[in-house]
Amino acid sequence: MKPNNVFDFEKPIIELETQLEEMKRIAEDTSTEMGPATSELEKTIENLKKNIYSNLNRWQRVQISRHPDRPYSLDYIAHITDDFIELFGDRNFKDDKAMIGGMATIDGQPVMIIGQQKGRTTKERQYRNFGMPNPEGYRKALRLMKMAEKFGMPVICLIDTPGAYPGLEAEERGQGEAIARNLMEMAVLQTPIICIVIGEGASGGALGIGVGDRVYMLENTWYSVIAPESCSSILWRSWDQKEQAAEALKLTAEDNLRLKIIDGIIKEPLGGAHKNPETAFENVKAQILQDLKKLSALKVEKLIEQRIHKFTSLGQSDESGAIKSSPKKTIARVSEEV
Repeated sequence: MKPNNVFDFEKPIIELETQLEEMKRIAEDTSTEMGPATSELEKTIENLKKNIYSNLNRWQRVQISRHPDRPYSLDYIAHITDDFIELFGDRNFKDDKAMIGGMATIDGQPVMIIGQQKGRTTKERQYRNFGMPNPEGYRKALRLMKMAEKFGMPVICLIDTPGAYPGLEAEERGQGEAIARNLMEMAVLQTPIICIVIGEGASGGALGIGVGDRVYMLENTWYSVIAPESCSSILWRSWDQKEQAAEALKLTAEDNLRLKIIDGIIKEPLGGAHKNPETAFENVKAQILQDLKKLSALKVEKLIEQRIHKFTSLGQSDESGAIKSSPKKTIARVSEEV
């Protein structure tokens, strides 16, 4: 692990791993038998990892979700799909490099897969606009979703963005309208939709491709109306309270599952997806295939009814806890608007 990519709470692990490497080096150079000692230290390191990573606070989860070695959308696409054909442009303004998508197959099942893409190097980050889509990005995503609907292909959305691009030019081209239209169109899209937060899920930037029949989060990701730093800067006029803001926002996968915002949590390797990307890829793929089988068996009308009910039910209850919203009435209203 690169020193610059080590978080403060991981330093005790790195210290012990350094000792282990030194012991192995000495044993090799001097032909000294250190098997029992190294085995004991390996067990100590494994127990320490389990203790640290199972007791992370919310801000530490946010840090892991931003790890520079963490797999991005194109990494998942390369490992869980076959025959990926990327499609470009919104047919209105230009192609947004922060939003990628195209047709592929997953174990023979045709899908339309869409995701937000960050960059690793400085040049890539600028090229991808740091994973912050402009309006044309959301319009491209919607174009691909409508194409998937036309050909009966399920839609897979991989969410990983610090937010929609907040620049003046984005607002001039209708950032809010583009996201709002996606919400409306996705609510009644006549094909299954599976959404997975694989990194950061910030505000409308994430929600713009986040309306699905199933919504999941990887274990060390966050999903909230605002980033902790931005929340801190608004409430305290400084980023110094970002850890306190993260606790108040309740933005982790466990928080979102408890609040019934998501349908489940996809397990990550110990320490985060960047520790063992192959395991993360397999876990995501298995969840997608499991849900595609179930969702594809539903009639379109039932699929849309359940999807709308899922989102209109959030936060809507009377004193007895019964849901107040009426899915059928909502479907009729949204269908008329579309």
